[in-house]
Amino acid sequence: MPQNAAPPMSATMGDVAQKAGVSLKSVSRVINNEPHVSAKLRARVQAAIDALDYVPDTAARSLAGGRNFIISVMFDNPSPNYIIKVLSGTYRACVEHQYHLRIDQFDGATGTVCILAQLEQVLRHSRVDGFVLTPPLCDDRRILDRLDAQGLRYVRVAPTVDPGRSAAVQIDDAAAAATVADMFWRHGHRHIGLINGPELHGAAGRRRQGFLERLHTLAPDLEVSEAEGAFTFEGGMSAGGDLLDRVPGLTAIFAANDDSAAGAMTACRQRGLDVPGQISVCGFDDSPVASSVWPYLTTVYQPIEEMAYTAVNLLLARGDADALAQSTLDYRLIERQSVALASHDEQA
Repeated sequence: MPQNAAPPMSATMGDVAQKAGVSLKSVSRVINNEPHVSAKLRARVQAAIDALDYVPDTAARSLAGGRNFIISVMFDNPSPNYIIKVLSGTYRACVEHQYHLRIDQFDGATGTVCILAQLEQVLRHSRVDGFVLTPPLCDDRRILDRLDAQGLRYVRVAPTVDPGRSAAVQIDDAAAAATVADMFWRHGHRHIGLINGPELHGAAGRRRQGFLERLHTLAPDLEVSEAEGAFTFEGGMSAGGDLLDRVPGLTAIFAANDDSAAGAMTACRQRGLDVPGQISVCGFDDSPVASSVWPYLTTVYQPIEEMAYTAVNLLLARGDADALAQSTLDYRLIERQSVALASHDEQA
């Protein structure tokens, strides 16, 4: 560009309307993701936006629609791998909708009173259009009551308490954990340990229930030894060590998430036990840690990033029916090198 040349003019909403051959109101409805917009009109306007490289003015959209174009995602989760995937999914959806993402980290160790105080700070000092609540905050009735009292929109990820109270996205944790029980049984394991997640995390309870119920269906008298792993590597290492030290002949461990499964594998190595030669280990989530340990971790894949992405889309849907929409996504068992057949003596 010549030194004294004027910078190119940015496309306006009027330019988009003219190119698409529609009214300004129609363009505004598409940009603001309003309901009852036909797919044909949406595609026509979007094609004009793409052709003109039009970037909506967030400030103007805010004034026109009474919104701030900010979404908060709320955390109180000990697993960094889980948090990373949630952030990736929520950010991707926010970019697509031209929203900003705010991250609010809560500390459950301080107790519910302090969490509510933190929530009040968020409500008082930030202006957001809605919240994505992750476990265990999604099951705190006092948080839900406060948001409802304010008339604020929220979507919950993997809720257990009052599941129909709001829009939500989840997988069937119990059925997913049952596939692990089936796998262990097929591989001949009869001396099995379970590392649970935190009591406040509803998904951990559903996984425990699904795993134990399936095993007891297969063998009503089977005894499963349990320990608490807190969804952390350190917790899994401690729980895994506890199981190995007090349960002779243990051949398989199911941990309620990958972080604690990785900790259990370390506990096995500390005791000179080969994974999977002497003991099999399975996790849950298919987080990055599953492919960072050796042997690679057999685990249940839950689409955490896609769940977070879907949560934002449910939050931004404008129809009244969407406020209570429930979305259940698929899971799958991923068999890697950390699970093997039990010894012939175990299967006998």
